[in-house]
Order: sequence, then C-alpha cells, then structure tokens
Amino acid sequence: MNRCPPRRYPRMTVTALALTAVLAVGACGGGGDAKAAGDTIELGLPTGVISFANSDVVVADKRGFFREAGITVRWKNFRSGVSVVQGVVGGSLDVGGASIEPVVNASARGGGLAVIGAYADRLTVSMVTPKSIAQPAGLRGKRLGVQEIGAFREVMTRMVLQDAGLTRDDVEYVPVDAQAYVGALDQGRISSAILQTEQAVAAQRKNPGLHRLADLNALNPDYFYGAYFVSKPWLQENRELATRFVTAITKAHRFMYANRAESVKIIAAATEFEPAVIDEAYEQLLVKQGVFPVNDGLDPTRLGKTVEQMRQYKILEGPAPDLNAFVDRGPIGAAVKQLGPMTGDPRWH
Repeated sequence: MNRCPPRRYPRMTVTALALTAVLAVGACGGGGDAKAAGDTIELGLPTGVISFANSDVVVADKRGFFREAGITVRWKNFRSGVSVVQGVVGGSLDVGGASIEPVVNASARGGGLAVIGAYADRLTVSMVTPKSIAQPAGLRGKRLGVQEIGAFREVMTRMVLQDAGLTRDDVEYVPVDAQAYVGALDQGRISSAILQTEQAVAAQRKNPGLHRLADLNALNPDYFYGAYFVSKPWLQENRELATRFVTAITKAHRFMYANRAESVKIIAAATEFEPAVIDEAYEQLLVKQGVFPVNDGLDPTRLGKTVEQMRQYKILEGPAPDLNAFVDRGPIGAAVKQLGPMTGDPRWH
C-alpha cells in the first residue's frame, strides 16, 4: 500500500505522481500516469473509502480528465467531512469534498471557506434498520449508529428522528466507523445506520432481514448534499487552477450519465462493491434521481433552504453565512461556459 507522504507537495510541479486510483483509509488517489504533468491539488474526501457519491474523482482520473486539465489530483480519504474541513482550514488540503453541514458551520465560525462546486448535490443515503422497526417512530429507545456529532450521518439520523417527532434524547448514539456500519447492524450492536446507496443495496442482499426505513432524498428532496470547497486565500491565488479542477469534475459527471457500463466498472473497482450492486445503485442515483450535476449544481434556492433547515435542526453553529460570499460560482461558471450548458432533461442541473 502506498501512503501519503507526511510533507506537503508544492502546488506547482513539473513531475506528476504515479499513484493507484483507489487505496484504503488514509491513502492517496492518483492523478494519471507518470507522463502527466501540471499542477498538483491535494484533495480530501469525507469517507474512509471511495463511495459512489464521490466516485466522480476516480472517473475524472481514470478517464484522463484531470490530465487533460493539466492537473494531478492526489486524494486522501478521511473519517468524515469534519476532518476534511479541518484540513482545508488548516492548509494541509487544497480542496475538500464534504457534505454541506461542516462547511457551513466552519464558515459560520469564520473559517473563510468558499464552495466552488458539487459532487452529488442531492442526498444519496438511506437509513437502514432491521425489518422489526417498521416505522421511524420505532427508533425510540434504540441504539443508532453515527460517526460524530455534527458529521453527515449524525445529521441525517437527526433528520429522520425529527420527522418522526423524536429527539436525540429518545435514542442512544453509538459511534461507528463508516465502513463498519453493516457489520454492526448484522451483529445487533446498533439498530440503524445511514448508508450510501451501494452500501444499502449490498447490506440488503447479504441480510434480507434489513430494509430501508427512510430514503433521505425522498424525505428531503430540497436538501443540498456534497460540496467541493476551498479556503478563500487559496482561491484568490489559484482561481484558474480551481476552474480546471471543476471542469474535469463536470466532464466526469457528464461521462457517467452517457456511459453506464464503463462508469459501473470504474466505480465498482473504486468502491470494492460487486458490479451488480453498483449497477443497481447507478439506476437509483443517476437514472432516477440525477444526483450528479452536469452544469452549475449550486442552486441558490436549495442551498438557502438547506442552511435554514440546519437552523431548524439546531445544527447551525453560529449565524448563517452570506451565501453570496460563501458560494463562489466563478470557477464552475467558467467551466460550464467552456463546455457548454446541458439542457433538455430535468436531471440536468
């Protein structure tokens, strides 16, 4: 296993790094082959291993979109988006990918962050429980698996609880690593887990006694999910580099819609799920829900509603950020202008 070196690589380099595309927790993803040259971006991702929701990075790498943009993207997987935000604020990461909540909260506390794009901008997760829990109200008194308070899965758990008229005081939280949820469910250590679509598919195939208690996208279709973000000082110095990054990501999103078989193959290898599982997840996420934006993907109305819901769920840690300052559409706007907008399909956003 190749691990990330402890030192930062310079942002400007003439030597590309040959790295494997998918590694375990704490490892880096590569930016093409050794012949690729250009600027290097250090990227943090919010799950211990690649999930379908942030597989656009792997697609962009494997299909050469980063190389076409003249960049090498080295990614590292973290326990949660909270850790990614800390890396971007602290300067060890150039670009972060995370659910929107820790990014908003860091900005509310003066973290100086700017959202420049999106991966899956709609929710891609479900709450999975034993079938003996037939309704969300049945969660009362149960042990529920979460990552850490304020991290994405805990926020989604809170959303289900509130919809059922419950609060955190009505349940017991059990900290579980993102990759250990299914095992904890099987062993009865927890009664619920927020799982990515591919995790939920695989879990139900393995254990027919499990079911999806709540589809979070159906429960809250206006909620904004995954953001790519940077520090404002970094963006001021690297605006053109940020544009190249989101251009490559947008190309990856468009490729995924147009090339199901190859996308499933790439994502299955990246996530380490069976192709049949990823194909079922593809049907749900791309064909039915269209969770990956092919244009801007930063709908101000949905972003505003999400921040307001964070306030309602009491997870907004400070005053709401000014969205005009919090979201910088310059890079993604330039990318869409270069590529041309996609229209004619209700999924294209």
